[in-house]
Amino acid sequence: MTDAPPKIRIRDLCKSFGSKQVLDGVTFDVAQGTSCVIIGGSGSGKSVLLRCILGLMTPDSGSIEIDGENILTAPASRRDRLRGEIGMLFQNAALFDSLPVWENVTFGLLARKRLSRRDARTQAGEILAQVGLDPSVGDLYPAELSGGMQKRVGLARAIAARPDMLFFDEPTTGLDPIMGAVIDGLIVNCVKTLGSTAIAITHDMASAQRIGDQAAMLYQGRLVWQGSANTLMDSGNPYVDQFTHGRREGPITMELRR
Repeated sequence: MTDAPPKIRIRDLCKSFGSKQVLDGVTFDVAQGTSCVIIGGSGSGKSVLLRCILGLMTPDSGSIEIDGENILTAPASRRDRLRGEIGMLFQNAALFDSLPVWENVTFGLLARKRLSRRDARTQAGEILAQVGLDPSVGDLYPAELSGGMQKRVGLARAIAARPDMLFFDEPTTGLDPIMGAVIDGLIVNCVKTLGSTAIAITHDMASAQRIGDQAAMLYQGRLVWQGSANTLMDSGNPYVDQFTHGRREGPITMELRR
């Protein structure tokens, strides 16, 4: 038994935009070295939750702890240091079109002056190899890459600094099922190799089961279920069952946009 706090602890997190309550008392933990997948429909609050943890948005109330420290009340320098331990794979890879692949991969390391440009080029090749790409790909530009290759480069950039935490935003969006499975396999291998703690948001149930240890579902800003990712398809929860099986009938209703 251990009294160590979870790597990431979210408590009563709330965020609204005007009269729209996007996060409504979200509470969950992610243990060190495990992966948690957040599922839910469009507008359920998944992306806002991720942005709050990343510091791109400030929640209205609640707490976000990393290693037992509330990053919302920590000094700015400490917040930056804690968030610097996070690697991020964005939904559309979000590569810099004007930079070659090797500079994209080592962008964060160069920006923090942790590597010289010469060393960065060499290290980029080693990191690209970890995601199944030849080091020569480092000399190409993002526009010269397929969607699957761009995802791999985005993953290489996410792991370049060997972060304690990895976040994935819809990692298989836009990929065919085979390439999606390849990317999921790379994600699992990278997380295990680094010993990182991971959070992913996804609509892809096959992906969720491949990369997640735990899973949680957001609906209308609330967590309506938490459990093992391998029970997503037979959770016994009516919200999860309707979502994972794509049923029209159930407790989830489509809201009219105004």
